[in-house]
Amino acid sequence: MVNDIDNNFLGLEEEFSNYDDSKVVIISAPYEHTVSYGGGTKNGPIEILNASKFVEFYDEEFDNELCFNLKIATLPSLDFSKAKDELAIELIRAEVSKHLENDKFVVTLGGEHTISSAPIKSHLELYPNLSVLQFDAHSDLRDTYEGSKWSHASVMSRVSEFLNPSKITQVGIRAQCKEEREFIKSNKINTFYANEIKRGIHSENWQKSVVDTLDEEIYVTFDVDYFDPSIMPATGTPEPDGFLYHQTLEVFREIKRQGKRIVGFDVVELAPLENLSHPNILTASLIYKLLNFSF
Repeated sequence: MVNDIDNNFLGLEEEFSNYDDSKVVIISAPYEHTVSYGGGTKNGPIEILNASKFVEFYDEEFDNELCFNLKIATLPSLDFSKAKDELAIELIRAEVSKHLENDKFVVTLGGEHTISSAPIKSHLELYPNLSVLQFDAHSDLRDTYEGSKWSHASVMSRVSEFLNPSKITQVGIRAQCKEEREFIKSNKINTFYANEIKRGIHSENWQKSVVDTLDEEIYVTFDVDYFDPSIMPATGTPEPDGFLYHQTLEVFREIKRQGKRIVGFDVVELAPLENLSHPNILTASLIYKLLNFSF
């Protein structure tokens, strides 16, 4: 499988990005059908790939150039012109499963958060004891939103239909409806609310409290509106009182300390803004950092 080098993650040359030799594959899923405030998530994947060309190959924390050691294949973007709702989710699920069967580590780029139920389902088939770690400003547990069961605001409700909800850990939540709160309580979802973290309810080392709820194999779904709008204004539904980059990395460091491992992840809801590059760079850097933590 030969890729367009101009659109490769990190701008990698063919030697380090051909499919057969690469352990990691990047899937772009620019799906946008149910956004409810700001739009533009369909442009997220291509702008992440463009920004990634300015991310350094070398990570000083790991003393490693992971992209050359493991190699990263960037696949052609998925086409959703004839696929919406369930059909779109099935298209993504089939694509992710195909690469998992080829023993690849799969990273999926959204697009709106709706897309995440597909890679989560694919990974659950491979890892039956999977825990899902959700970074998000919103709990996304409405059964339907604006008449759609496939809304970005319902993605974790869809996930809860095939994954035991107690295997979900949510971090950074600061916007939800009363019914979502009741669903969390009745289904024993591990939800770490932003206000509780910041008031010290989970102790100063709240990152350890988060990781303690997870099993050995972890799938990460990362909605960038988890971050504070001061560093992530480029998202459709920003919420005040979010989190910073360094606080977030401590969660992944704690995963490593506990000997647990990330088996796959997606990053969603970047809605690029014209003439504002730092959110795109932040997202691309997060993805490469997550890859380093995963290996």
